[in-house]
Amino acid sequence: MSFAEHASLADALLPALLRAGRTILEHRARGLAVEHKADRSPVTGADRAAEAILLEALARAAPGVPVIAEEQMAAGVEPAIGETFFLVDALDGTREFVSGGEDFTINIALIEGGSPVFGMVYAPATSWLFATHGANRAVETRIAPEATVVTLADCDLLPVVASTADKNGLRALVSKSHINDETKKFLSFLTIVAQCPVGSSLKFCLIARGDADLYPRFGPTSEWDTAAGHAVLSAAGGSVMCSDGGELAYGKSANRFLNPHFVAWGVRRL
Repeated sequence: MSFAEHASLADALLPALLRAGRTILEHRARGLAVEHKADRSPVTGADRAAEAILLEALARAAPGVPVIAEEQMAAGVEPAIGETFFLVDALDGTREFVSGGEDFTINIALIEGGSPVFGMVYAPATSWLFATHGANRAVETRIAPEATVVTLADCDLLPVVASTADKNGLRALVSKSHINDETKKFLSFLTIVAQCPVGSSLKFCLIARGDADLYPRFGPTSEWDTAAGHAVLSAAGGSVMCSDGGELAYGKSANRFLNPHFVAWGVRRL
């Protein structure tokens, strides 16, 4: 995608992203009824309502492009995909959301040829928005869910650039809900000077802006959990590497869009 295509797609989706954010916060304010899916992960009416808003917006902005969305997949709706498709997680970090925390996000990513080439990550509780704004450009800004902005150009955009990792003093992010012994063992082989638990796809964005150096994930994730943050991190100069040394790829429909283990890095010089 060209710079203009990134910018125009972001602008087309921005109103829906804000509306989804408002809807999520309104649901929590009214009180939540929490259900559990087959994999025992929590789901609420906010997840489903926000996803419906995003699916409608994507159908208008990119008619004919398939969308793989978390709650639709849970309901058995799985469109056939080709080289180009969207991945949507309308409420990433539902556990954090249900518990009253702020580390939850709305994720939209466009995949081309197995790579995330466009991504938007919005944290409605804190108003932070991260987005790709060109092939090698990521930006961030703060937009309240009730804002009436029309385009990203109406916002105060700041460049997002990953920092170069220092092997003698690495700053690690870990999952708030899913840290395990394998993660701890991996980190024990590195010189970690700071370790912080963060929920949702915000971990990718914090590495992208240079606030941390790595995020190891040795537990189950799905493509819609990672794609938008991966796109932002890649545009900022970082990478998401699998154990075989290759970049995390997308479109694994035969595997129900499950990811292998990975490590997200800033600018790696180790």
